[in-house]
Amino acid sequence: MAKALVLVPFAMDEEGVNNRRLQLTAVKLGPDIEFDFRPVTAGPELYMSPHDFVLMDLAIFEAGMSAQDDGYDAVCIDTMSDSGIDALRSVLDIPVVSPGKLSMTFAMNLGAKFGMLAQWEPALIRTQKFVKSLGLESFCAAIESYDSPPDYRNLLSGKEDKTLPKMKAACERAIAKGADVICLGSTTMYQAAEYLNRELPVPVINPGPLTYKTVETLLAMGISHSRRPYPKPLKPHPQMIHAMLKAGAANAGK
Repeated sequence: MAKALVLVPFAMDEEGVNNRRLQLTAVKLGPDIEFDFRPVTAGPELYMSPHDFVLMDLAIFEAGMSAQDDGYDAVCIDTMSDSGIDALRSVLDIPVVSPGKLSMTFAMNLGAKFGMLAQWEPALIRTQKFVKSLGLESFCAAIESYDSPPDYRNLLSGKEDKTLPKMKAACERAIAKGADVICLGSTTMYQAAEYLNRELPVPVINPGPLTYKTVETLLAMGISHSRRPYPKPLKPHPQMIHAMLKAGAANAGK
């Protein structure tokens, strides 16, 4: 039985983590793989500013850097920002998969151009920068917001009647601008994927479940990321990093 570790990008209680775990119901997986979900020790409360980006990279790196020693066969990062992926690939030989770049390149196999669905206006700038950093601007037809603040713990629960129509309308704007495929811009949107795929004339990519299926495929093929772009550190400092996050958790909110 293969084991994959899913890194939840916020410090959450079990209820919050379980809301993320329910993403597993959105994809068919074989019987030979299981997924554990682990929240970060400490990190930002939001992901909107470069201040938050730095904290998130470190938080996810610390949460996953021991995954191979802990007996896991692969790691999934549960955020479209792909935070911490480069650092984790530098210290782990097992596959490390994150949904941001993966969703966009996967979308390019399904259509000529994709659209990104963002939660609210503060997420537009970071999404634009991310698409540009990947060199995918010419393949991105639009980035549209449905103007709802993110709820990283409860996700869309209890807000479906109000939020789903707004998400559909934002996707329709992206389609009108040329999007052949829609990428959900956050794993926190996974509850909307079934509705949007039913209501829209183009496919909608659910990013979290895509990472689970990709990990399953990589393990079945017996391959992982290339070591060439992710060299191992010459002088690793795992204890320093663990100590930093432990101290951060003790001082959270101060």
